[in-house]
Amino acid sequence: MTHTTMEQTLWNGWPKRFRVTLPAYDITRAWEAGTRFILSLLTLTILIGLAGGVVKTFLDLKLLLIADVEVALRQVLVDTLTLLAVVEVLKTTRAYCSDGRVRVTFIIDTVLVVMLTEVISRWFKGGEWHQFAILGGILLTLGLMRIVAIRYSPALTTPTQQANQPGFSFF
Repeated sequence: MTHTTMEQTLWNGWPKRFRVTLPAYDITRAWEAGTRFILSLLTLTILIGLAGGVVKTFLDLKLLLIADVEVALRQVLVDTLTLLAVVEVLKTTRAYCSDGRVRVTFIIDTVLVVMLTEVISRWFKGGEWHQFAILGGILLTLGLMRIVAIRYSPALTTPTQQANQPGFSFF
């Protein structure tokens, strides 16, 4: 077999296809493995932060003995709501690891929890009315985005279900 015949056989047969797709496949696998490793580190960091937040919230209970009960309970409530926001971030990270994408509803849920924590924190600190108006507008916008994201989600809808859904009805 001459050099050109052997070269033609390699270029015309399956080894060429294998050789062309192998580097792309390796890069994709490396990307996925690297992303999963980094997200594992992020998950570990979030869990450590969550544990530290629980310890801090527990230690803030000493305020019940030092300060007014109202002040102590406000601090514990704000700490708890902040920890719930961290749990939502963890949920979003885990969803990316399992699905390979981030769902818009998870992001909106996370931001909603953070914004509600901010509203309650400002309320306890005695914020001004324009701060509440701005935060309320953001919460209203996020709520509408959440409804639209769920209503028009590409997942789990069939053409029959889409045909039976009215235009802008949210029910």
